[in-house]
Amino acid sequence: MYLKKLKIGNHEIENNIFLAPMAGITDKAYRIICKEKGAGLVCTEMISSKAIYHNDSKTKKLLDTKGEQKPISTQIFGSEEESMAYTAKYLEDKTDIIDINMGCPAPKVVKNGDGSKLLLDIKKAEKIIEAVIKNTSKPVTLKIRKGWDSNNIVAIEYAQMAENKGISAITIHGRTRAEYYSGKADLRIIKKVKESVKIPVIGNGDIINEETAYQMFEKTGVDAIMIGRGSFGNPWIFQKIINYLKTGQKLPEPTNTEKLEMIKKHIQLELQEKPELTAIRELRKPISWYTKGLKNSSEFRDHINKIENKQELLQTIEQYFKNI
Repeated sequence: MYLKKLKIGNHEIENNIFLAPMAGITDKAYRIICKEKGAGLVCTEMISSKAIYHNDSKTKKLLDTKGEQKPISTQIFGSEEESMAYTAKYLEDKTDIIDINMGCPAPKVVKNGDGSKLLLDIKKAEKIIEAVIKNTSKPVTLKIRKGWDSNNIVAIEYAQMAENKGISAITIHGRTRAEYYSGKADLRIIKKVKESVKIPVIGNGDIINEETAYQMFEKTGVDAIMIGRGSFGNPWIFQKIINYLKTGQKLPEPTNTEKLEMIKKHIQLELQEKPELTAIRELRKPISWYTKGLKNSSEFRDHINKIENKQELLQTIEQYFKNI
């Protein structure tokens, strides 16, 4: 009933269970794994328009989607019309959908007037949306939060403005910036946003399993859901939710053997994209997520956090799974 294909601009997305863009997390390896496990749409990490404007080579590497299954969304952020317009143009042959971030609560983003800080200035937000849409032929989507704080709940106003400006879909996270990730996502505001516009609305916040996915659809009427932290160490969440929405049945939890194979795959994919030392260090976080809750996992994490070469890492992981 809730599982369906979704049209965003000229793209038909295979299903409506999406992976959220997350800085430092949704790199190419992560996206490939989540896509293989059923994610309908994946998105790059958050890309600084200022960095693209100033030709930053490190940032440009984040745009690499070669070999990935399309369509793919690229999320950009910034509060300067000029750099946002430039980035939209720059992405013309590099992505399928452009997503504008006006929801990131991170202090280093907000202090520059970017991300969720734009929820305090609708005129500026409007100009940024106009600048992006004017400079691309791709569908443009928007990601927002409920508002800046409890005195500034602006989601409905922003959603309606975005629709009027030509935004193709909107993602709403049901918390204010002041709340970060504390408390519970407000499903009522997501429902109100859905009722206030005709474009697709994507619900985000607290989707960690089959039940919470179902609740998001059931209580808000959204067209799609977006999963962020719920995918940490659990790329299986996409196929689990898809199966549950289709059949009402739950798939079994992944076995330790499946977890081991997934970790090895993740390592292999990272090593294809990055220098060994960089990849090994960046893999510490996902490996700790995959093994969370397993026997002696904290000692294991302490151990892998000191490893700096591929061979030792693989041997340590194999040994750990053999012991448990």
